[in-house]
Amino acid sequence: MGEQQHVKFPQEVIDEYAALGVDVVAMFSAGHLGNRMGVQIVEASAERVVGTMPVEGNTQPYGLLHGGASAVLAETLGSVGSMLHGGSTKIAVGVDLNCTHHRGARSGLVTGVATPVHRGRSTATYEIVITDENDKRVCTARLTCLLRDAPTMG
Repeated sequence: MGEQQHVKFPQEVIDEYAALGVDVVAMFSAGHLGNRMGVQIVEASAERVVGTMPVEGNTQPYGLLHGGASAVLAETLGSVGSMLHGGSTKIAVGVDLNCTHHRGARSGLVTGVATPVHRGRSTATYEIVITDENDKRVCTARLTCLLRDAPTMG
Protein backbone atom coordinates (compact mmCIF):
# COMPACT_ATOMS: atom_id res chain seq x y z
CA MET A 1 0.00 0.00 0.00
CA GLY A 2 2.78 2.40 -0.90
CA GLU A 3 0.24 4.85 -2.37
CA GLN A 4 -0.64 5.86 1.19
CA GLN A 5 2.76 7.56 1.47
CA HIS A 6 1.49 10.51 -0.60
CA VAL A 7 -1.21 11.66 1.83
CA LYS A 8 -1.08 15.39 2.54
CA PHE A 9 -1.15 16.08 6.30
CA PRO A 10 -0.71 19.43 8.08
CA GLN A 11 2.89 19.74 9.33
CA GLU A 12 1.76 20.23 12.95
CA VAL A 13 -0.01 16.85 12.84
CA ILE A 14 3.09 15.13 11.47
CA ASP A 15 5.22 16.77 14.18
CA GLU A 16 2.80 15.92 17.02
CA TYR A 17 2.68 12.21 16.19
CA ALA A 18 6.36 11.96 15.26
CA ALA A 19 7.20 13.22 18.77
CA LEU A 20 5.23 10.24 20.10
CA GLY A 21 7.00 7.82 17.77
CA VAL A 22 3.79 7.17 15.83
CA ASP A 23 3.69 6.66 12.04
CA VAL A 24 1.04 9.22 11.09
CA VAL A 25 0.42 7.66 7.66
CA ALA A 26 -0.31 4.24 9.19
CA MET A 27 -2.36 5.75 12.03
CA PHE A 28 -4.63 7.68 9.68
CA SER A 29 -4.96 5.09 6.92
CA ALA A 30 -8.04 3.35 5.58
CA GLY A 31 -7.34 0.34 7.83
CA HIS A 32 -7.61 -3.30 6.81
CA LEU A 33 -11.18 -3.12 5.50
CA GLY A 34 -10.56 0.09 3.59
CA ASN A 35 -7.38 -1.35 2.09
CA ARG A 36 -9.28 -4.45 0.88
CA MET A 37 -11.81 -2.14 -0.75
CA GLY A 38 -9.15 0.03 -2.38
CA VAL A 39 -9.79 3.15 -0.28
CA GLN A 40 -6.99 5.71 -0.62
CA ILE A 41 -6.71 8.73 1.65
CA VAL A 42 -5.51 11.65 -0.50
CA GLU A 43 -5.64 14.60 1.90
CA ALA A 44 -6.24 14.71 5.64
CA SER A 45 -6.76 17.49 8.16
CA ALA A 46 -9.40 18.18 10.81
CA GLU A 47 -10.98 20.65 8.35
CA ARG A 48 -11.12 18.37 5.28
CA VAL A 49 -10.45 14.71 4.48
CA VAL A 50 -10.46 13.48 0.89
CA GLY A 51 -10.33 9.86 -0.25
CA THR A 52 -11.09 7.71 -3.26
CA MET A 53 -12.40 4.19 -3.80
CA PRO A 54 -12.83 2.14 -6.98
CA VAL A 55 -16.31 1.03 -7.94
CA GLU A 56 -14.92 -2.21 -9.38
CA GLY A 57 -14.83 -4.90 -6.71
CA ASN A 58 -17.28 -2.95 -4.51
CA THR A 59 -20.56 -3.59 -6.32
CA GLN A 60 -23.83 -5.31 -5.50
CA PRO A 61 -25.46 -7.94 -7.78
CA TYR A 62 -26.87 -5.32 -10.20
CA GLY A 63 -23.35 -4.05 -10.90
CA LEU A 64 -23.85 -0.79 -8.99
CA LEU A 65 -21.62 0.54 -6.23
CA HIS A 66 -22.77 -1.19 -3.04
CA GLY A 67 -24.34 1.16 -0.49
CA GLY A 68 -22.26 -0.53 2.20
CA ALA A 69 -19.10 0.34 0.27
CA SER A 70 -20.16 4.00 0.27
CA ALA A 71 -20.72 3.67 4.02
CA VAL A 72 -17.19 2.27 4.49
CA LEU A 73 -15.69 5.18 2.55
CA ALA A 74 -17.79 7.70 4.49
CA GLU A 75 -16.99 6.26 7.91
CA THR A 76 -13.31 6.03 7.07
CA LEU A 77 -13.08 9.67 6.01
CA GLY A 78 -15.22 11.01 8.86
CA SER A 79 -13.27 8.96 11.40
CA VAL A 80 -9.94 10.27 10.13
CA GLY A 81 -11.23 13.85 10.43
CA SER A 82 -12.53 13.15 13.94
CA MET A 83 -9.21 11.60 15.01
CA LEU A 84 -7.30 14.58 13.66
CA HIS A 85 -9.66 16.94 15.48
CA GLY A 86 -9.24 15.01 18.74
CA GLY A 87 -5.45 14.97 18.47
CA SER A 88 -3.07 12.50 20.04
CA THR A 89 -4.86 12.49 23.42
CA LYS A 90 -8.16 11.18 22.00
CA ILE A 91 -9.46 8.27 19.95
CA ALA A 92 -12.53 8.58 17.76
CA VAL A 93 -15.26 5.92 17.89
CA GLY A 94 -18.13 6.08 15.41
CA VAL A 95 -21.53 6.12 17.14
CA ASP A 96 -23.90 7.18 14.33
CA LEU A 97 -23.67 6.85 10.54
CA ASN A 98 -26.41 7.96 8.16
CA CYS A 99 -26.13 7.50 4.39
CA THR A 100 -28.46 8.71 1.66
CA HIS A 101 -27.78 7.10 -1.72
CA HIS A 102 -28.66 9.45 -4.59
CA ARG A 103 -27.52 7.63 -7.74
CA GLY A 104 -25.69 4.51 -8.81
CA ALA A 105 -22.12 4.27 -10.04
CA ARG A 106 -21.04 1.41 -12.32
CA SER A 107 -17.36 2.10 -12.95
CA GLY A 108 -14.40 4.33 -12.22
CA LEU A 109 -13.49 5.95 -8.92
CA VAL A 110 -15.73 7.66 -6.42
CA THR A 111 -14.33 10.48 -4.31
CA GLY A 112 -15.43 11.34 -0.79
CA VAL A 113 -14.88 14.69 0.91
CA ALA A 114 -15.50 14.93 4.65
CA THR A 115 -16.01 18.35 6.24
CA PRO A 116 -16.92 19.12 9.85
CA VAL A 117 -20.44 19.98 10.93
CA HIS A 118 -19.52 20.03 14.66
CA ARG A 119 -16.17 19.67 16.41
CA GLY A 120 -16.55 19.58 20.18
CA ARG A 121 -14.66 18.22 23.17
CA SER A 122 -16.54 14.92 23.34
CA THR A 123 -18.02 14.46 19.86
CA ALA A 124 -17.25 15.34 16.25
CA THR A 125 -19.71 15.20 13.35
CA TYR A 126 -18.68 15.22 9.70
CA GLU A 127 -20.67 15.44 6.48
CA ILE A 128 -19.23 13.26 3.75
CA VAL A 129 -20.16 13.89 0.10
CA ILE A 130 -19.30 11.08 -2.32
CA THR A 131 -19.23 11.89 -6.03
CA ASP A 132 -18.51 9.97 -9.23
CA GLU A 133 -15.94 10.87 -11.88
CA ASN A 134 -18.47 13.27 -13.47
CA ASP A 135 -18.79 15.14 -10.15
CA LYS A 136 -22.35 13.80 -9.72
CA ARG A 137 -23.35 13.18 -6.11
CA VAL A 138 -23.63 9.45 -5.39
CA CYS A 139 -24.10 9.57 -1.62
CA THR A 140 -24.37 12.05 1.23
CA ALA A 141 -23.43 10.75 4.66
CA ARG A 142 -23.13 12.09 8.19
CA LEU A 143 -20.90 10.48 10.82
CA THR A 144 -20.75 11.32 14.52
CA CYS A 145 -17.81 10.06 16.53
CA LEU A 146 -17.38 9.97 20.28
CA LEU A 147 -13.98 11.31 21.32
CA ARG A 148 -12.60 9.16 24.14
CA ASP A 149 -9.38 9.55 26.07
CA ALA A 150 -6.59 7.64 24.35
CA PRO A 151 -4.74 4.99 26.33
CA THR A 152 -1.39 6.28 27.51
CA MET A 153 1.45 5.50 25.12
CA GLY A 154 4.48 3.70 26.38
